[in-house]
Amino acid sequence: MKDFLSKTLLAYTFILFIVILISGLVLSPIVTNYYVLIAVLISMFIIFTLLLFYVFDKYFRPIEKVSQTIDKLLKGNYRARIFHTMKGTLGELSSKVNALARNLSDLTIQEQIQAEQLSTVIDNSESALVLIDEKGYIHVVNRKFLSMFGGKSSDYIGYLYYDVLEKEQIHKTVQDTFLYEKNIKQSFSIGEILDKQYLEIVGAPIFNDRGLLRGAVLVIYDITEFKNLEVKRKDFVANVSHELKTPITSIKGFSETLLDSSEEDEETRTKFLKIINEESHRIKLLIDDLLILSKLEKDELEIEPIELSTKKLFEDIRPIIEQKAEEKDIKFECILSNEIIFEAEPEKIRQILINLLANAINYTPSSGTITLQASETEKEVCLSVSDTGIGMSKDALSRIFERFYRVDKARSRDTGGTGLGLAIVKHIVEVHQGWIEVDSEIGEGTTFNVYLPKQQ
Repeated sequence: MKDFLSKTLLAYTFILFIVILISGLVLSPIVTNYYVLIAVLISMFIIFTLLLFYVFDKYFRPIEKVSQTIDKLLKGNYRARIFHTMKGTLGELSSKVNALARNLSDLTIQEQIQAEQLSTVIDNSESALVLIDEKGYIHVVNRKFLSMFGGKSSDYIGYLYYDVLEKEQIHKTVQDTFLYEKNIKQSFSIGEILDKQYLEIVGAPIFNDRGLLRGAVLVIYDITEFKNLEVKRKDFVANVSHELKTPITSIKGFSETLLDSSEEDEETRTKFLKIINEESHRIKLLIDDLLILSKLEKDELEIEPIELSTKKLFEDIRPIIEQKAEEKDIKFECILSNEIIFEAEPEKIRQILINLLANAINYTPSSGTITLQASETEKEVCLSVSDTGIGMSKDALSRIFERFYRVDKARSRDTGGTGLGLAIVKHIVEVHQGWIEVDSEIGEGTTFNVYLPKQQ
């Protein structure tokens, strides 16, 4: 536009020069003083040229400024403005162009903010997201998707989904979503057996304003935790059923024998009743432990810590453990070099120690030794229970806190164990914001170290 105006101004100046020249030629025959004629013609050329420049500067140059500003706006520079002072219609036009530029700038800023917010939401979503157009090309993948399937965004964006996504279930989900134009759900897994990830994919069609299919969005959920919880629930139900089956069968069998026959002697009758009582007691212990475990696992469970002395704690526990240890001819040592004060809920800490010491007695042969001792650091107290028992393998160490897991099943059942003691210990320690470690060797014994913060 600037070049156009410059050429136009030059053309008009040239035309003006030609007109003045022709006028001079026409007037020359009738004028006697050529100097006066030339002076008049030059004066006229100068006056008309100045007038022409004034008109261009007053009317055409503002139009040039408006045109240049509009060109910048068309190129996406919404900060462009008209700073030329104008009046009248041109002034109104420039004001409207500046207002339009401001509105476009505000809209661009809002779009950028919304795009950044949307990008942030998509990237930080806990579910993997994939956007596919109607031709099958991938346009968007988020961070969660990349963490699940690996690679970079550039490995997926711009490619056909079936060229870069290997899972057949994903292909089928996309195809069914396009075919049936409704939400499609599938489940599949990735990874090795020991590190398997269970995923659920939902394909949702995308329609435009006219109801035409424009693409599909895939949402992939990681349901591994849910699957693992489902497996644990099934195992738990199976284990509880198994644990209850044996004593209930015994109770049913012996009670039916007593009911069906009246000829047993008093000694046999007493023996049967004793077995029924023991099995009933085992069921009670199992139910009690299940209730304790259930209460400990509740999210809303809160402890009521008070100041607790290791000296008082050990004195309360010693008589109970000494009696059980004497029954198996096991030596019980209680070592306390100095009194340690820390904050905890007394009954739950006693339960930790009683469960650990009872386990130590159960898995330690006669003439063995179990030891209870306490030590401290600046911020923690360590309660340690060790024995000279049968010990555990490395494989067993990783599973001992599982419900119903037993290192020696026969020995545990013979001593009336429920298989929930260590699971209860672990939960109590976690409720107190502590942690527990185990050191064991087969045939050499086991040591449990419970670390608890001094202040809750």
